[in-house]
Amino acid sequence: MSEYNAKVVWRRAAQETFVDNKYSREHLWKFDGGACVAASASPNIVPLPYSVAQNVDPEEAFVASVSSCHMLFFLAQAAKRRLVINDYEDNAVGVMKKDSDGKISITDIELNVKVIFAKVEEVTRREIEEMHHLSHEQCFIANSIKGQVTTNIIE
Repeated sequence: MSEYNAKVVWRRAAQETFVDNKYSREHLWKFDGGACVAASASPNIVPLPYSVAQNVDPEEAFVASVSSCHMLFFLAQAAKRRLVINDYEDNAVGVMKKDSDGKISITDIELNVKVIFAKVEEVTRREIEEMHHLSHEQCFIANSIKGQVTTNIIE
């Protein structure tokens, strides 16, 4: 068993009355390795100026965590096959809407992955698809969610 921790810190500014719902949603995510991430509610949910558009919001972080987990397993699959990857880029997109129970959730995540191998001729499309499939099967973040995750291979 593994345990993971994050510290989330928010403080009300002195001039904010709070109960009028006009308070900043800006906050920090602090991690045990020392990383600090400026976070906020999404401007799609909480209008400016009460959200901070340039900060990471939980919905973006959720999509990024699925993408990152998939990528790390994909890199491991390639290394195991002795295939060298020079670049990996994913323009991941999450869709939030009502799910089958009528609750708002991230119902779909689409990974749009472009991988540049050092020697393109060493890897077939079928192998790339297989590595993505295995990566998806191994990704414990994807295994932890009820939304659909699909992978598109960008060439």
